[in-house]
Amino acid sequence: MAVLLVGSLIPLSMAAENTTAVTTLQLDNSTREEVIAGQLITQLQRLSKFAENRIGPIKDKLPENSSILENYQKAEGYKTKAVDEYNSGDYYNSILDSLTAMHFYKAALIQLKEGREKAENIREHMRAETARMMEYFKMVGKTIRIAQKQGIDVSNLTVLYNETRSTYRLVLDDLKARNFEKAREDLTAAREKKAELDSELKRVRRELAYKNADKIVREFLVRGEKGMELAQKAIKNGNERGYNTTELQRRLNAFKSLYEEVKNLADEGKWGDALKVMNENRKTIMDFHRAMDSLRRKAEERELQTKLKDMKTFLRETAGRIQKDARALNTLKRRGVDTRRAELQLRTAVQELKLGVQLMKQHKPAQAKMHFAMALDLIHRVDEFILAHA
Repeated sequence: MAVLLVGSLIPLSMAAENTTAVTTLQLDNSTREEVIAGQLITQLQRLSKFAENRIGPIKDKLPENSSILENYQKAEGYKTKAVDEYNSGDYYNSILDSLTAMHFYKAALIQLKEGREKAENIREHMRAETARMMEYFKMVGKTIRIAQKQGIDVSNLTVLYNETRSTYRLVLDDLKARNFEKAREDLTAAREKKAELDSELKRVRRELAYKNADKIVREFLVRGEKGMELAQKAIKNGNERGYNTTELQRRLNAFKSLYEEVKNLADEGKWGDALKVMNENRKTIMDFHRAMDSLRRKAEERELQTKLKDMKTFLRETAGRIQKDARALNTLKRRGVDTRRAELQLRTAVQELKLGVQLMKQHKPAQAKMHFAMALDLIHRVDEFILAHA
């Protein structure tokens, strides 16, 4: 080990200029150890300073059981020991302890880097969640205005809406100020407040639903028919390719029975009863749509993997789909179709696409891919809505 280290630490120029010194070093083991130990101490001091500049400012913020802090403290301990041993002439042990100190400094710095990357991912999720919530609040505001026009009590919903929106704005302010600890605390409070808002929103929307039972049931029947057609095609294609389609077939059969029951009630003009049946069998509806969503996500994942190989083409095609859907929604809107939810989904898709592009510019393809996948999923939902009302 000593011979290898000497080869790496002593410059070739030194060897060329003084062959006698080299010969002496080869013969004098203690002198060789002293040179190696001295070189290592110099490198160790530099590494210690480097680690101190990065870990020192955050030491007080790390938990007591932090592995970063533990490795850093071990490194500092071995560094002190190595310096003391060198000063006392114990060069052999100084070499060993210098190398051990370097090992722990390296471990602490690697963990620090990984921790920062993880923290950045968390902050990115926080930014994305808060951005999506701004669109959610627009939808809640519209619900409040519609419910008010139809005589539904929305006083409690309005209070919760204002409070929740304020808490999420605090999170945005924290992120802009780079106060990430406070942002995390405020986001927890915001999520708790949103849970209250969701509960009250559900109550108001239930009342609103029964006042508009005929429209909701009709939309269910139109979308349900399209969904069953897609499921039957997926089962046929799956069987031809040798896939297991048993679960999808089971969910399709359950949904089909429910669909027929709702349709019979609708044909008799019993819209309230039809809506009640839908609410009582919400799990059957959700299970069917989850199965369809799963198929769609798998297809989108394959599509995304292929398209991301050519980013310019992917962005151009996706932007084209968004523009096409926007025009189609405008056409439906002029015909009197309620396109608010689809418009919200399309706006959110645009936002997700922009976030993905920003992350690609920052050389974060894994995070960008997550946002691109969300954008494609939302666009597909808009496509389904347009198809159902075409």
